[in-house]
Amino acid sequence: MYQQRFIELGEGFGDVYELFELMKTNKDRLHRAFIFSSTIQDKQMISLAAAFTPASDSKFMPIYICREGIQQTEMKKSKRTILFEELGEQLGHPPIFIDMKHSSEFADTQLFFQYITGILRLNHLLPPLG
Repeated sequence: MYQQRFIELGEGFGDVYELFELMKTNKDRLHRAFIFSSTIQDKQMISLAAAFTPASDSKFMPIYICREGIQQTEMKKSKRTILFEELGEQLGHPPIFIDMKHSSEFADTQLFFQYITGILRLNHLLPPLG
């Protein structure tokens, strides 16, 4: 049984490079990479996330996320999104794109993360709890 939890690094400005480093230095533990897309006020907002398998005998599965800080249009992708896609490809885990509700539609961030976890489990992108 895994305990899966989101760890928020920031909104994807400079901290997205920290996510890149986590992916590179833990490439053997990288489970999946995700690009979450949501729309608010006609703006497409992107979140980048990476899930890692538990370390050693641990049952803790971290999912690091840079939440909704990257804005892009259908015509032009953000440079950070392109770099994330390229890194995922290099590491053998091309990012999975998922459209979802914006976090502002939830009473708090933990409910938003539960919503994402449910979507990922239902689509067999994260292992079940038990």
